[in-house]
Amino acid sequence: MVGVPDPRPDKKRQPCRRAHFFVQIADADHVFFEYAPVETSKVVSELFRDFSGFIQAGAKSVYYVLYRLPHERDLFDDGSPDLAICHEVGCWSHARTKIWEAAVATQDPVAREGLARIMRMFQLERRWKDRSPDERKALRDRHFRPHVVAFFEFAEDAYERVKHQRGLLRSALGYCVRQKDALMRFLEDGRLEMTNNHSERQLRKVACGRKAWLFVGSDDHGQAAGNLLTLIASARLHKLDPEFYLRDVFRVLPHWPRERYLELAPRYWSTTRARLDPDELEQEIGPLKIPEPPLPMASTAVPQPAELAPAP
Repeated sequence: MVGVPDPRPDKKRQPCRRAHFFVQIADADHVFFEYAPVETSKVVSELFRDFSGFIQAGAKSVYYVLYRLPHERDLFDDGSPDLAICHEVGCWSHARTKIWEAAVATQDPVAREGLARIMRMFQLERRWKDRSPDERKALRDRHFRPHVVAFFEFAEDAYERVKHQRGLLRSALGYCVRQKDALMRFLEDGRLEMTNNHSERQLRKVACGRKAWLFVGSDDHGQAAGNLLTLIASARLHKLDPEFYLRDVFRVLPHWPRERYLELAPRYWSTTRARLDPDELEQEIGPLKIPEPPLPMASTAVPQPAELAPAP
């Protein structure tokens, strides 16, 4: 969330209105910061127009539009675009946080046991962090799935006993029970993670930075800020120094063919830079020879899971 000032005709002061940044991570390819004046299901559906596959995000109501089934589509009359079927992947960090809060605040043995069970699952997952997706899938099926099944048996039984009581424990267990299918979906594909912590960490830059920025000047400024944040975050994702990367891109951009802009993206920049004349690139101004032929873009690559995080 970020503030946007709206000047009044009488020049009097008024509070900034709220706008939002969404962070989308397309596996190991790109990080996108998307600015939106409002946070609605229609905005989210536009972000994922024509996308199909796995989407990992927090359990927030604005995301439900992404997972709706064909027979549910006529229930939405908001004019949002038609979407391909997406599969919700839950975030175990959100579940762990809720149970941790209940354990700390109430010292309830049920909450503490639930927390211990989840921590055991995270410990197992760390062992297979560097394995290939196929290996992770096989190891999860053999060693991990019994722990997940046992956790939900425990959570469902405990929730039945406390569902009529107010408190953090009921909220934490209720979240896990309602999100059972989404939380178990990471077992279906070795590429999927247990959490969307990567996108949350990217979003933290906005949450921390706005303490210094205070606000963005307008919706156009917000969009421009999102574009710069996208380039910087994607550069870091591909182990590029953001300052050097942006300097090089600003140098070549005036000379580069519009239809080949994708070659300047952080994912392809190392390859593109190696094809340029280093002496020409080091000059502040002057002619620049564009390498031929164009790079073959990975347009037929296997679709990867996406992570999504909204501004807090």
